[in-house]
Amino acid sequence: MGKHNEFGRKGEQIAVDFLKEKRYKILQRNYRYLKAEIDIIAEKDGIVSIVEVKSRTEGFLETISETINQKKINLIVMAANQYVIDNNLDVEIRFDFILVLKKGATFEIEHTKNAFYYF
Repeated sequence: MGKHNEFGRKGEQIAVDFLKEKRYKILQRNYRYLKAEIDIIAEKDGIVSIVEVKSRTEGFLETISETINQKKINLIVMAANQYVIDNNLDVEIRFDFILVLKKGATFEIEHTKNAFYYF
């Protein structure tokens, strides 16, 4: 298990803790469907957030569009649709992006709501 994977998992845990602090209910972590994986599925105020988490160290920043390409978006949307079907949900779905940025010994969190539209 490499350091990158450990850092990624730590970033996801930080994102989960952040969402819980903001009163989100975590419905599922690492939901997989075919080749797609959703990092976090959370719910707040009747809206289900499909959350993609990226962990970065300072100096290794790219824009969301560089990080999440159209193929990745399509996979996430496909998995989100399957999750909704599997759980018979009738809710609003939103796609969020959480960036966990490591700055020295501390972490900064950036939560982008409605990060991409799938129309």
